[in-house]
Amino acid sequence: MPTELIAADALDAHGRGYPRPQLRRRDWYSLNGTWDFAIDMSRRWQRPADVHWQETITVPFAPEAPASGIGRTDFIHVCWYRRYCDIEEGIDGRRWLLHFGAVDHAATVWVNGYYAGQHRGGYTPFSCDVTDLLHGSRTEIVVRAEDDPLDLTKPRGKQDWLAESHSIWYPRTTGIWQTVWLERVPATRIARLAFTPDLARWEIGVEAWLEGFERPDLRLGIKLHSASKLLAADTYQVISGEVHRGIALSDPGIDDSRNALLWSPEAPNLIDVQLELWGARGELLDRVQSYTGLRTVSAQGDRFLLNGRPYVLRMVLDQGYWPEGGLTAPNDAALRRDVELARTMGFNGVRKHQKIEDPRYLYWADKIGLLVWEEMPSAYRYTAHAVERLSREWTDAVRRDYSHPSIVTWVPINESWGVPNLPSNARERHYVQALYHLTKTLDPTRPVIGNDGWESVATDIIGIHDYDDQPERIGRRYRADDVLPRLFKRERPGGRLLVLEGTHANDIPLMLTEFGGIAFSRETSPKTWGYSVATTPEDLAQRYEAILKTVRDLALLAGFCYTQFADTYQEVNGLLYFDRTPKVPLARIAEATAGATAMRGDGLEQLNATLADSERR
Repeated sequence: MPTELIAADALDAHGRGYPRPQLRRRDWYSLNGTWDFAIDMSRRWQRPADVHWQETITVPFAPEAPASGIGRTDFIHVCWYRRYCDIEEGIDGRRWLLHFGAVDHAATVWVNGYYAGQHRGGYTPFSCDVTDLLHGSRTEIVVRAEDDPLDLTKPRGKQDWLAESHSIWYPRTTGIWQTVWLERVPATRIARLAFTPDLARWEIGVEAWLEGFERPDLRLGIKLHSASKLLAADTYQVISGEVHRGIALSDPGIDDSRNALLWSPEAPNLIDVQLELWGARGELLDRVQSYTGLRTVSAQGDRFLLNGRPYVLRMVLDQGYWPEGGLTAPNDAALRRDVELARTMGFNGVRKHQKIEDPRYLYWADKIGLLVWEEMPSAYRYTAHAVERLSREWTDAVRRDYSHPSIVTWVPINESWGVPNLPSNARERHYVQALYHLTKTLDPTRPVIGNDGWESVATDIIGIHDYDDQPERIGRRYRADDVLPRLFKRERPGGRLLVLEGTHANDIPLMLTEFGGIAFSRETSPKTWGYSVATTPEDLAQRYEAILKTVRDLALLAGFCYTQFADTYQEVNGLLYFDRTPKVPLARIAEATAGATAMRGDGLEQLNATLADSERR
């Protein structure tokens, strides 16, 4: 099977874009498509030669997803993948890297029968340098994926541990579920980038890490452009394989000119970055393209700040599943459409719930303008092994997504999932506190919510999950003069204390980060589930309008996150059906979400018209 060469700005034959949008080289080689496949029910096969190949699968869809061509929803412990492709051996000292966007949960890779590498963690990428394993042009790639469906100590998010999905738990994801691709790279190359905007200094912090063959006297050239206008062009000496520099921009002074460069959902201005690695003799060794955004986020007093100004967050909970693909979007266009739909419904942000999302979604959030709260998929038992596994994978996730301007908050734990005894168990509280401080160490520039929903232990924002379906009770609960002392001492949405002793809760932002959950389905079924039930689309619209009006009027809140974006399997409390068809006209949802004034200010009317045009076409 020939290897598909794709330009960096193009899609592969399956409609998928460059898998690593913030470190792009000239082209890439997609390995998405048909692979040989086998399920090892006995778990006895240990090497490629042992495998009895039984069928084919469409990568990158998991075997549980109908789009994979397999569609098995029983317990799968081990599965195997094989693909043949044409890869030229190393040319001019260049190396071949084999990349995997995500494989759930533990992957082992062989190339031409030789061990190439392994990785643990179902939500983060990994790579293998396969150059020395190539011979001739025909190459065999084999992957073994092991994923114990009953293991509750690994990060698994919404993947059900029962045979059939129930309540808020969904079908499992085993094996490859993000793009597999090849990249031909220089022997000495740029391996990782991180951008840190600083509005107080009006500069962009740039960090670059190299890998591969060591060379002396390397220099890294960096150019920043905004809308084709050159902002900066500098060259820096590489020291110990790294570059860490703050690039000062020319401060335009007046707000109107400054705003033309700042990134926000209303004006998602991106700064294009070109990096060139030069050798001691002036030879060009590597060139990559990237981008960043000039914006800051913080929590100050009881408000969330974007670019130094109070900003009301209007978010929606997004599970990130699709009917045919499970955790995997059908294509790049589907990821873009989800971002556009969230904006068109009046939201300026999403809380990606229990999923580390595909980088292509974050690319579209950066480009179109949508704030993202990134949340770690939970493990459900508290053990030393669970702590180690989640901490390691969360570290990898934060490093992967650090530079996306759309990401404005990190959430390592949801509610008390994986820490069920927070009020009585000091070790579990220390774990949440440790994750909070670990995240602040990896990224001191964004707010962190140690555990979102209740029993807050360490947090920059108090998130409350309250599914009361009576707007008047919601209004009374969060509007009274003594609301803060009463909330923290007596009120228990979900039957839990909101904050635990020792948490300073009176001077940080307060948000409803889950509420609503109004269910409506085209079909009635005993399996469908929601927090409250609407009988017709009109009933859903009126209930949504009533509760959103109440929540929007609560001055106490720094923002909100409605549950949820779209139906997900049996959980039918979405504003959209599972196939993204609106249950209520989008314009009506948007006005209820944002109010007429905000709609005009955010340009949502234009977004709505654009989406309507694309629907007609």
